[in-house]
Amino acid sequence: MHLKPDSPNLNWQGVVSVEKTGEALMPWRTPHEMHVLFPEPLLERSAMPAGVRISFRSNTIHISGSILEQRDSGMLDLCCNGEFTASYDLRGKNSFVFSNLPDKDKLIELWLPQFGRFQFRNIEIDDGATVEPYIDKRPKWITYGSSITQCRSAASPTQTWPGIVARSKNFNLTCLGYGGQCHLDSMVARMIRDLPANYISMCLGINIQGASSLGPRAFRPAIIGAVQIIREKHTDIPIVLMSPIYCPNREENPNNVGFNLQKMREEVQAAANALQSYGDKNVHYVSGLDVFGADYVDLLPDNLHPDAEGYRVMGNNFVDVVANKYFVE
Repeated sequence: MHLKPDSPNLNWQGVVSVEKTGEALMPWRTPHEMHVLFPEPLLERSAMPAGVRISFRSNTIHISGSILEQRDSGMLDLCCNGEFTASYDLRGKNSFVFSNLPDKDKLIELWLPQFGRFQFRNIEIDDGATVEPYIDKRPKWITYGSSITQCRSAASPTQTWPGIVARSKNFNLTCLGYGGQCHLDSMVARMIRDLPANYISMCLGINIQGASSLGPRAFRPAIIGAVQIIREKHTDIPIVLMSPIYCPNREENPNNVGFNLQKMREEVQAAANALQSYGDKNVHYVSGLDVFGADYVDLLPDNLHPDAEGYRVMGNNFVDVVANKYFVE
């Protein structure tokens, strides 16, 4: 049975928009119709479908699909009823196939690669198999951050730290991790404001410190302004402001505007304190060191990004330190 990419039985999750490109559909983590208003380097990252899933229900025992060739991409993960089933390496491929699935009705989720563009043409399931859309009623969690949230070096899409958290807590994930592009852009804050959400986390500072894009005068006000924009529609849901994880070369060494990570953590905490003192009791500060501190330096092969095991550690720690404490009904 042939399912076109725009079939009403296929549910795109974790996307902000989906663009039709010829016979294919391409997921974006920004609104493609508004791209003229976004920085071009951010769009290069929002084209990468980190955290994006294609979901449906079926009793099929085989799934195959056609895509445009993936020259720079990674793994496609399959989950059935929430359980990881298999991965498929898409590098250099224009199709994928999964076989020997459970012969019963089940939720099927295809987790798309966290890097590289993905242009989807169709899915094939068994002739005569049942198929229906998946209506997702799980709490919606948006997480915003840098390459450390996009997680290119994770083992596969379900093994990114946001993927680990979402699957552990049964959240409907929207991952806004943009490698090198977490600079508190006001258009991103407006986008988050306009997306449905039950919980929001923002991992702030590492790109800003690396690029010296905001200094001591502007960083804290930018955090406060972003939260205030988001609060225009998300008036009282939990928002967690997380400062940078451990990075040995940047802890004490200042950048071109005098910021090291120690000072940036103080600024993120000060922004949270200011918002709380103004009456926002559901903004919470979390130190990135409590999620991934100096004890895990051996899991930072480039002294900046966790490796695959590091992302697993980060995901499990985020569940304990953040989700179990602040993302509760």
